[in-house]
Amino acid sequence: MLRSTVLAGSALFALALSQPALADDDTGQGRDAHHDQQSTDIVITGVIPRSQNDILSGTSVVTGAELTREMRPTIGDTLSRQAGVSSTSFGPNASRPILRGFQGERVRILTDGIGSFDVSNTSVDHAVAINPLTAERIEVLRGPAALLYGSSAIGGVVNVIDSRIPRHVPDEPIHIDGMATYGSAANERTGMGKIEVPIGDKIVVHADGSWTKTGNLDTGSYILSPSARAEAAANGDPEISELADLRGKLPNSAAKSWEVAGGMALITDTGNLGFSVNHIDNFYGVPGRWDLEDHSDHDHGDEEEGDSHGHEDVRLHMKQTRADLRGEVHTGGGFLDAIRFRTGWADYQHEEIESSGEVGTTFYNQSVESRLELIQSKVGGWEGAIGGQFMIRDFHVIGEEKFLPKNETQQFGIFTLQSLDLGATRLEAGGRFEHSILSADADEDLGNDAFHRTFNTVSLSAGASHEIVPGWRVGLNLSRTERAPSAEELFARGNHAGTQAFELGDPAFDKERSLGVEATLRGKGEGYTFSLSAYHNRFKNYIYETMVDDAACEAVNGGEHLEFPCFQNFQAKAKYYGFEAEGSVKLAQLGEFALNADGLADYVRATVTGSGPAPRIPPLRLLGGLELQGDRLSARAEVEHTFDQNRINASETPTDGFTLVNASLSVKPFANNSQTSIILSANNIFDVEARRHASFLKDFAPLAGRDIRITARFGI
Repeated sequence: MLRSTVLAGSALFALALSQPALADDDTGQGRDAHHDQQSTDIVITGVIPRSQNDILSGTSVVTGAELTREMRPTIGDTLSRQAGVSSTSFGPNASRPILRGFQGERVRILTDGIGSFDVSNTSVDHAVAINPLTAERIEVLRGPAALLYGSSAIGGVVNVIDSRIPRHVPDEPIHIDGMATYGSAANERTGMGKIEVPIGDKIVVHADGSWTKTGNLDTGSYILSPSARAEAAANGDPEISELADLRGKLPNSAAKSWEVAGGMALITDTGNLGFSVNHIDNFYGVPGRWDLEDHSDHDHGDEEEGDSHGHEDVRLHMKQTRADLRGEVHTGGGFLDAIRFRTGWADYQHEEIESSGEVGTTFYNQSVESRLELIQSKVGGWEGAIGGQFMIRDFHVIGEEKFLPKNETQQFGIFTLQSLDLGATRLEAGGRFEHSILSADADEDLGNDAFHRTFNTVSLSAGASHEIVPGWRVGLNLSRTERAPSAEELFARGNHAGTQAFELGDPAFDKERSLGVEATLRGKGEGYTFSLSAYHNRFKNYIYETMVDDAACEAVNGGEHLEFPCFQNFQAKAKYYGFEAEGSVKLAQLGEFALNADGLADYVRATVTGSGPAPRIPPLRLLGGLELQGDRLSARAEVEHTFDQNRINASETPTDGFTLVNASLSVKPFANNSQTSIILSANNIFDVEARRHASFLKDFAPLAGRDIRITARFGI
């Protein structure tokens, strides 16, 4: 099926590319205007390219100098200063974005509109198989606008856009970009380079490669949180009590990774057709958690020597080979303006290597995803798109810490987005139908039978925005969403070392439903921008995990004592609400320099009926900055304050707030080359102890201490 789909799509686009060229559209911009990688106003994720002012949910676009300054080895840490975004922060090497308090299965991570094809949604210690070093642009959509990419994206999507399949022909005979970074906190050394070469006036060849190596992260503080230090110090075992004084370097947090990729595209006035292939190799340590007290009701008799307190230096070796195909055709008018086709395939595996050097567990995942979008011609103020999407995921785990049977997920979806511009008022409606098939093989090791479940889900949204005064729009969006449970939520029934839990799913789960409302206020004018989003979601059959008495898990574990506490999945009602606000204003013009101030705030509150506060919800955060901007020299200073989180689940501990002070200086040394820059930044200048409440490891792995970074980026 995949082969025939790819061949049919390729033939369609190759035929269409031979048609005559089209004129520019009636906006006065060319067909590729929405692909301008420097624009932060136009959002290309979401089928129809639109201004951020016209989107009825929270959005962020990171590109250019900001992306270079914020670049980190993981996508989660790269985006952690965006409004409404936090990070799982499972050490410095496995950090996935959290959107509006949602993580894991409820957030989709995409590369150019197609899934990342990894297992990062399965566990927080699994890294995302997308390298932010190769990104030219990252777009974040929060709320209902993200549902066009799958019913699981209730929290939102993160779309990483690169140039591996070129979209335009370079003006020069050869185009080269490169970047090198050094970061002091982890002795981080990073290099990235890419090259594009036009062959004639229609074909472009692309190649890129990157390399990163880090040592153990310097936290600048105690490794254990204050509550964990007190618990360790009170323990009579000297091996445990001495952990209270452990500080500085975070054990087992070093990493090294490399990636290579190549691609080619045929680009004409009527569209483009191209492909890319890449391979990523990532070898990283996973900071452990210490068992700070004797749990007499758990059996630790089989632990290896040196791991007597629940701590083991596990390292992960992740490898993925991936192939992508993309095509776009401008049809010449009529009902359709353009047809877009996108497909990707990947073979993924990672090995979890124990401190002895033996491979304890191996994860295998083969995935394919395809997407077809039919972009309607704009008629008056009406525009829209319809499309289809399918995804197949074949996932299995082998080894001593297998917690899932071999399983397969198939999803088939159709979607539409329709928009009507009436001048001051803009109306929008969208919908998605998705058919999901989830099956699991019988597994004697886990003691489970074969399972087969099917789900039909329907998600709908409708909204409107109105220009109250020139440059200011107020909007309201209503949504009704459904999500099929994931294989992990249905079929888990075993020890999961990544989360240090015996995880127990429920194959009888119903689909998750929610009703949501989001209000937006956006404005921009001479020297200022402002954006505010407030949202409220009520869930039925919300799937959550909570610690229970061991008896439930022991019953499916052959009556044996558990290595880890028992965490069972349940369904209940739940509600999430919160807001994001951000803005910027030009304070003064000082000669050739503009003095700007910017700030953001975000907050989310989540409650599960019968269980209390949802776990790992980020607290209120404020961030403010001052920036002096010039054509060739810019300087920035910012303060980020994260408040205490005392509203916690029964299985959590409170988290102290912290304040980070950061500064940076950017220089473009060549007057005739704006692509070359040097950025010197100092992060966490005062070396404070900082822990993200959303992290499973927050009591055992603080964030980086003082980190002096220098980044050189060049383009030829």
